[in-house]
Amino acid sequence: MGSIFTKIINKEIPCYKVAETDQFLAFLDVNPNAKGHTLCVPKQEINKLFDLEPSVYLALMDFSRTVAIALEKAIDCKRIGMTVIGLEVPHVHIHLIPLSSMEDAQFVKKQQLAPEDFIQIANKIASFL
Repeated sequence: MGSIFTKIINKEIPCYKVAETDQFLAFLDVNPNAKGHTLCVPKQEINKLFDLEPSVYLALMDFSRTVAIALEKAIDCKRIGMTVIGLEVPHVHIHLIPLSSMEDAQFVKKQQLAPEDFIQIANKIASFL
């Protein structure tokens, strides 16, 4: 049984896709810290970031950087924060979080958005790629 992210990658569960390559997928977090909170995941299911092959690790960082640059253009914020925690889903994922304050990075205050808001945000980020 695959992780929830593998199910998203396999289109068994829908997502608000921002970007996709043959190796990676970026989509909006449905329980976001801030508007535009995006997850970047490798399509290969690996539990821990540092278990990735070095070339895949570097490619994931490059993919995440590309998404972060588009995200910063799409969402009004002071900067894009990046974090890798990985305890909640056993599948490597990078959180890209638009930050206006340190509270946005704390995973305690969550935004409530309507489906149409997620669609609009995902499309706006994708337009800058």
